[in-house]
Amino acid sequence: MAKSNRIKIKLISSSKSKHYYTTTKNKRNTTSKLKLKKYDPIYGKHVMYEEKKIN
Repeated sequence: MAKSNRIKIKLISSSKSKHYYTTTKNKRNTTSKLKLKKYDPIYGKHVMYEEKKIN
């Protein structure tokens, strides 16, 4: 069976709300860390989310 190219990651809010999204990314095509602007429901605004690897 082939090894998957996708890894699981957590997108953690840059605000201090402790909110996160989980997603996957292709480690071959996206070698740099993801930084996305997404909605934080605890903070009530769009904030930057940064990638952290799920162990």
